[in-house]
Amino acid sequence: MSTTPIPRTGNVCALAFLALLAAGCGEPAQPHLPTPEEVAAYYSYDGGVNVTINGNVAEIAVDQPTAQLSRGGKLWAKVGPYVLLFSKETEQLFTDYPDLAGVRVITRITRGPEVARALLTRNELSGILWKRALNIAGNARLDGTEKPALLDDLVRWGEDHTTFDYNPRYTNR
Repeated sequence: MSTTPIPRTGNVCALAFLALLAAGCGEPAQPHLPTPEEVAAYYSYDGGVNVTINGNVAEIAVDQPTAQLSRGGKLWAKVGPYVLLFSKETEQLFTDYPDLAGVRVITRITRGPEVARALLTRNELSGILWKRALNIAGNARLDGTEKPALLDDLVRWGEDHTTFDYNPRYTNR
């Protein structure tokens, strides 16, 4: 019976592979997310914004005037989050913070209950869809009071591209 020595090159290759594998298994990089103050600096909104970071989602809460809801009814209750969500500010926030997975806008009555919320995820809108979103939202902001159909267009766009929820107290009238 003859014994043939096992070549050691296999062991050397295995050790080299393990060394490379171990080098790549270090601590994962921490995501670079904005602080609430950094997010708030992107938006100018009458009454200000209240921002929190929930995981890798920026949550922006704004107060919606009760007079607006009284005049505009359920349409104004629904459109609230989309006015801020589909904006150059949100688009820029996604550009500046690649680890940010989503932006959620929550509207509420001043010192009162939540009216509506909508979450836009990072990859929902391509470049051309962002242009369309900005156009729809810009038209609604500019002429929505005189032409409520523009607000309705923004609500439909928002419902097609976000995860949303409305408080039935304000939207089932």
